[in-house]
Amino acid sequence: MTGAFVHLHVHSHYSFLWGTHSMEGLCAGAAKAGMESLALTDTNGLYGLIRFLDAARRHRIRPLVGALVKTDAESAVVLVKTARGYELLCKLLTQRHLDARFSLAAEMPTAPGDLAVLTSDPTLLKALEGRTDRWVELVPGPQARRALDTARQIALPITASNAVYFADADAHPFHRLLRAIDLNVTLSTLPAGETVSAEQWLKPSSLMARLLPFCPEALRNSALLASRCLTEWDAFRPVFPDYRDARGDHFHLLLDRCRRGIPWRYGSGNEAVEARLAEELDLIRAKGYVDYFLVVADVVRLRPIHCGRGSAAASLVSYLLGITHVDPLRHRLVFSRFLNPKRKDFPDIDVDFPWDERDGLLEELSIHYGPERMAMVANHVGFGARAAVREVAKQYGIPAAEIKNVTRRLSHWTHPARIRERMNSHPKFRGFHPDEPWPEIFRWAARLEGIPRHLATHCGGVIFAPDQVSKYVPVQQSPKGVRIIQWEKDQAEEGGLVKVDLLGNRSLAVIRDALTAVRRNTGRSPDYAALNPLEDPETLELLRRGDTMGVFYVESPSMRQLQRKTGHGDFEHLVIHSSIIRPAANKYIREYIRRLKGGSYRPLHPALGDLLSETYGILVYQEDVVQAAMALAGFDWAEADGLRKVLSKKSPRKLEEYRRRFEEGCLGRKVSRQVIGRVWEMFLSFAGYSFCKPHSASYALVSFKSAFLKAHHPAEFMAAVISNGGGYYTTFAYVSEARRMGLRVTRPDVNQSEWCWTGRGQEIRMGFQQLRGIRRETLEKLLEERQTRGRYRSMEDLLTRLRPSPSDAVILAKSGAMDSLARPFNRPRLLWGLEAWIRRHEGVSPGFFGSIPGSFFDAVPNLPDPPSWKYWEQEEESLGFPLSIHPLTRFDIEAARGPEKIIPASDLANYEGRTVRVLGWPVTRKEVLTRKGEPMEFVSFEDRTTLYEAVFFPEAFRRFCREVDKDRAVILRGRVDSDFGVVSLNVQEVKRLPLKRWGPHPAASPQKRPVRVDTL
Repeated sequence: MTGAFVHLHVHSHYSFLWGTHSMEGLCAGAAKAGMESLALTDTNGLYGLIRFLDAARRHRIRPLVGALVKTDAESAVVLVKTARGYELLCKLLTQRHLDARFSLAAEMPTAPGDLAVLTSDPTLLKALEGRTDRWVELVPGPQARRALDTARQIALPITASNAVYFADADAHPFHRLLRAIDLNVTLSTLPAGETVSAEQWLKPSSLMARLLPFCPEALRNSALLASRCLTEWDAFRPVFPDYRDARGDHFHLLLDRCRRGIPWRYGSGNEAVEARLAEELDLIRAKGYVDYFLVVADVVRLRPIHCGRGSAAASLVSYLLGITHVDPLRHRLVFSRFLNPKRKDFPDIDVDFPWDERDGLLEELSIHYGPERMAMVANHVGFGARAAVREVAKQYGIPAAEIKNVTRRLSHWTHPARIRERMNSHPKFRGFHPDEPWPEIFRWAARLEGIPRHLATHCGGVIFAPDQVSKYVPVQQSPKGVRIIQWEKDQAEEGGLVKVDLLGNRSLAVIRDALTAVRRNTGRSPDYAALNPLEDPETLELLRRGDTMGVFYVESPSMRQLQRKTGHGDFEHLVIHSSIIRPAANKYIREYIRRLKGGSYRPLHPALGDLLSETYGILVYQEDVVQAAMALAGFDWAEADGLRKVLSKKSPRKLEEYRRRFEEGCLGRKVSRQVIGRVWEMFLSFAGYSFCKPHSASYALVSFKSAFLKAHHPAEFMAAVISNGGGYYTTFAYVSEARRMGLRVTRPDVNQSEWCWTGRGQEIRMGFQQLRGIRRETLEKLLEERQTRGRYRSMEDLLTRLRPSPSDAVILAKSGAMDSLARPFNRPRLLWGLEAWIRRHEGVSPGFFGSIPGSFFDAVPNLPDPPSWKYWEQEEESLGFPLSIHPLTRFDIEAARGPEKIIPASDLANYEGRTVRVLGWPVTRKEVLTRKGEPMEFVSFEDRTTLYEAVFFPEAFRRFCREVDKDRAVILRGRVDSDFGVVSLNVQEVKRLPLKRWGPHPAASPQKRPVRVDTL
């Protein structure tokens, strides 16, 4: 190692928007150039460390680890020489990010045997004397002579470096593009000082020698220093949470808590419970998970409403501790999917909490464990297709309107490399022919794929370290102030960090709020854990008929249709449906329904007969893949689980390797090639994402609890759904659903509305949260005043106590919230009075309204009632949609009537096989690709009678995809198709409806008409 030059200062694309290449690109370039060693020294971080070690291993490169520690005043490469040096570097980088006054000269630890520093800064080198292994960095170029002088003056060894930012010589233009994107400037205005030299690429040793003929010792010293650095980076040891209490024997503490859970869950123990508990506890202790379970059990005790899910829901220990709520024995959940003797990676426990409680929970945990012992996992945010095209086009100076014209036609998930192909084939791009420089922009945009842009916070991954998180990985702060590690979840797992996923779930908040409302309205309500409606007839029937809009996880159009097609609403089948409803499994869903309805079938192989009996011979769950691979190919748990993981990550190279091994294993056990092909094809339906049975069962239980509340407490439930931001649909779609359920939806009222929507009996009252264009502090003051001083007795009382701004007062009036105080006067008189009151009290401090005696409506003229459409306009302005009517009312249906009548959507089932016309208001839509790669779309519409599904097959999609907008009514013409008794409309024609032409505004009173009256 000591004979050739080694690159000790190298940046990957994790030197955000500076470096151009991935770790794979750097290591491949180094191997191609014949290099044996390579350092990774990204700026202020170890963001891609695990990926670098993996790439180096595959390319047979000895990896050196370090970072460029940089502040406004200092810059130095710090290299790791020992395992302790790695811990010290992690802590140093953490200080760099968390301490605003950080100085490398002040914070550098005294560890000359553990860390080495490379810099040409003489001041910093002098300040670090005696504390670290110091080397003067010599980079070819104008500053080389100064570095030599520094080395002689301080008497330090000098080592060569090229401060690499790209793997090859032609990447400098891409580097300039990244810098322009980072600085949000065009390429023509990019400052020269904001880029590095075009010479700073991964040059081979021979070229570096030609550049530094005057200092050959610097080349030799690079190899010498590399030989002193740590290059053996084997598997990171696991880092489990540490449960701290007064007892030392945590295993017996866990055992005691499990035993206390047996009577709670089962009433009394039995042989099955004892056997399963002993099996799990033995494995938990052997795998080092004792403290992990105790920590998670303490976390869930802080929030009674939660849902433990994922593979951990197969654990009896989790069930007895209250982490999960699905009985793993009753529902035959396989614990080995979570832990088994052969499993080498570290699974985590996923727990959902109400979405608005999670931040508070994390804050409590940070206080309890200490901020040093806890941090969240990061997300590495890259460029999607739209962002890539938009950012590159901006650097070319393309006008914003033209950029929007292109990017709006791209789906969020469009593969950047296929942008041109998509633009040539997709109907949304019909008539669009990009000129120069767009082809070049698309090429650069495709190259941005995989380039990380910045860090974000993972939705739920939390690391609990036994001592300090920064001992294992650098920690920094997110823009929201949350401490995050520098790795995303996959690197965290490979780096040995065992995380807990604490996630937010809106439906748990819906259940919580609905239960609270039921308790308030009736004086009785079961708690969350005790709510177990699996045998409730009304709940089963609601799920059977797919009447599940608002119900967690089963409200999407595809799930509602699946429930209707199967006609099964029981828990066992809902678990299957929650897992089989994944995009890649579409071809097997029809076969599943056929078999469910009594269709005959033979098992794929006799060895799979019993294994797949409950799913009618079809692989549904992740563990089905694992167990099928074990049964047919003789895989052990570790190998079969590796196949499951590769399927989910869609790695072509690794997948082909597993396919070969699976085929060889099957052939060795006399399985026919035909069976191998059919099973492997079913395996591929798990590509992308899929679920294990414990996860689906956990979600199905939440679905049942949601469905129970919808069936028995519809007003409280629908109010909670809307208050918590809904789920799959818009607020108006849920309002329409509430009305279809027979509920009355009323406008906000200053004396009756709360902040959230409220439900009671057969009525839902809109909450103040729905109001648009009004300051939140006004609404909060309105509620506080009402709570402390009682109801508002009149308009004068309201305005005197609240003192709203004129604009806030107008929104309250237009929303209808003041109507109850204005009776018997109409809305025009209310707004006229508001205007007069405002003008009368302008300049009055501290608000617009004083307490002047007299009626609010004194001297208000007797104005006529406005036409209804004015009220609708006011509702749409103040609430976001017209509450008094269905939006279809605003469109001129008569203008579109023809010889064919328009039927109500609720009658579609009576027209099976026939062509009909039906009104449509778009509710939600989903674009997909056919097997041939052609785009088509599923769209949910509603008319005044019901919600229905429409299908735009490729030809119809090409013709009409641009005719369907979210706020536009249409008439659809198409054939009514039926699939397993569930109808949908096969669209053949779409016609937009024009808005009605309303009459002229009624004449206003001629006397001193205030300006704002015309807003009526």
